[in-house]
Amino acid sequence: MLGLAGCGSSTPVAVSPVPSSAPAAQDVCRRLVGALPNKVDDLPRRHISPEQGTTAAWGNPPVVLRCGVGKPAGLTPTSVLAGVNGIYWFIDDQPDVRIWTTVGRRVNVEMRIPSKHDPPQGPVVDIAAAITAIDPKA
Repeated sequence: MLGLAGCGSSTPVAVSPVPSSAPAAQDVCRRLVGALPNKVDDLPRRHISPEQGTTAAWGNPPVVLRCGVGKPAGLTPTSVLAGVNGIYWFIDDQPDVRIWTTVGRRVNVEMRIPSKHDPPQGPVVDIAAAITAIDPKA
C-alpha cells in the first residue's frame, strides 16, 4: 500500500466499511486503492478509519472512495449514465453529496463527492486511469 506522507489532515476520515465481497473482488479493490493518486482535483489524500484497504479519501470535506459496493438502489436499465474518461457512472444527487458509482466493471466503485465541490467530476477524472488499469471493462 502506498504511503500517505503529507496528508492534508491528521484526523482520519471515518468511512463506512464495505460489506464483505468475494475474494477476487477484494483483491481488485486492494490493488485499486494501492494505485490511486495522492491527490484528486488538488485535494490531498487522507488517512481513513477503519483502514480496510478498500477505501480512500481526499480533502476536507472529504471526497470518499469505496470499492466493492453493491449496485446503486436507483440504477435501472433506463438510467442516464455519465461517461468520464471511458468509465460510465450512475450519479445519485443527495442534498449534501453526489454519489458516483461505476457501471459495467467487475467491481463497483463509489465516489462520494460533497455537493459543494466544484467541478463535481474532477475527482472521478483523476481516478479514471487507476480504475481502467486495475479493472478493465467487464
